[in-house]
Amino acid sequence: MNPSPFANSSRRAFLRAAGTTAAVSALAGIKIPFVHAAGEDTIELALVGCGGRGTGAASNALAVSGPALKLVAMADVSEKKLENSLKNISAEHAAKVDVPPERQFIGFDGFKNAMDSLKPGGVAIFTTPLAFRWVHFQYAIEKGLNVFMEKPVIADAPSAKKMYALAAESEKKNLKVAVGLMSRHSKSMIELHDRIQNGEIGDILMMRAYRMAGPLASAFSEKWPGTGSELLWQISRFHSFLWASGGCFSDFYIHHIDHCCWMKEAWPVKAHAIGGRHYRNNYVDQNFDSYSVEYTFADNTKFIMDGRCMVGAVPMYNSFAHGTKGLAVISKNGDCGTPSSTYTGQSQTRENLIWQSSDTSNPYQNEWDSLISAIREDRPYNEAKRGIDASVATSLGRMAAHTGQEITWDEFMACEDTFAPDVEKLTMNSPAFLPCDAEGKYPVPQPGILKKSEYAMPKRA
Repeated sequence: MNPSPFANSSRRAFLRAAGTTAAVSALAGIKIPFVHAAGEDTIELALVGCGGRGTGAASNALAVSGPALKLVAMADVSEKKLENSLKNISAEHAAKVDVPPERQFIGFDGFKNAMDSLKPGGVAIFTTPLAFRWVHFQYAIEKGLNVFMEKPVIADAPSAKKMYALAAESEKKNLKVAVGLMSRHSKSMIELHDRIQNGEIGDILMMRAYRMAGPLASAFSEKWPGTGSELLWQISRFHSFLWASGGCFSDFYIHHIDHCCWMKEAWPVKAHAIGGRHYRNNYVDQNFDSYSVEYTFADNTKFIMDGRCMVGAVPMYNSFAHGTKGLAVISKNGDCGTPSSTYTGQSQTRENLIWQSSDTSNPYQNEWDSLISAIREDRPYNEAKRGIDASVATSLGRMAAHTGQEITWDEFMACEDTFAPDVEKLTMNSPAFLPCDAEGKYPVPQPGILKKSEYAMPKRA
């Protein structure tokens, strides 16, 4: 089991655990291998997972200024998605794209072919559903490749344990690893974080965050049509299934959870929650329509994360920190929406305003600028452990809602439920991990009835 992140909960200890200083200390006494020397020519990229997020990540990568970057390989289980992604990326960065048909790979083993196309020191971009993250990360480490991986990176404890071990190995090899939690690269939030740590709003007493909108992305799905691969259909609707995404809670709410914990400089030690399925219509996905999670930190302060996917309900998409001396607006609107601001007291009035951010740079671009800079300069840079911590904190809240129990961090990590067993062995003909029943429905959370598992796990042969 990964050591508890709460052994020393001081601010300085948290910074060592959450920032790049951890990577530096992990490298003490270890001979650092050559990865990508400063000033070396083209950095090659391979995109594994060619949906919208993968297309955006690759475009951000190719937009980094300085010495050349080039996309040389792509992989996906959907030929159509790969074709569309390649078309869209090429339209924006034609001179930096060199992905001929022989470096376009379709199938569950395509990730290996794509990474095999890279020289050591290249960057593998992982934007598939999270169930595949540890499999792809493991191969990248074997190949000596740098990594950008999209969030979340795990949904269950067995995967978290694998990822923690891989994160430590990637640090030892001095690989540069970025995780797509772009709030940490918002310059407005970076300044806000510094102001909070310098006492501008006093000690944080509680935080609250909201992501409330209508149904999003593929989180609500009607029945599988019954033809074609059920597994591939679920992957195309990955927000609907806990094995593929952690559901809407993990995929949509992780940014608020991550940046609030960053402002607090702590991860929660436990959570309890409520949630429900209200307007199901013909939907058969595993998600709740609403969630409200109360996280508790080691000093007993609280953080409330509210999420809702309902048409017609009040939309809210922001986050706040309340301190002994004042209030901080962390994100005004969005995952890291500017401007961030601070106030004396607890009222957001003009006369109470202390500071308001002015930076408007794109945090999605900032995170790529930072990663590529670290590769070119061969500096320690590894966000893997912190990305796993954020994913565990998010999954902890989701599990509390789905079971109706108060769950501690250690209890989550002790859970043996594996959502995607033998994921590394999948082929294009594999059956679904979670087959539908005769009515086309899937097992859903039953809070208070299923107290130790988020849903009735299918029996394995």
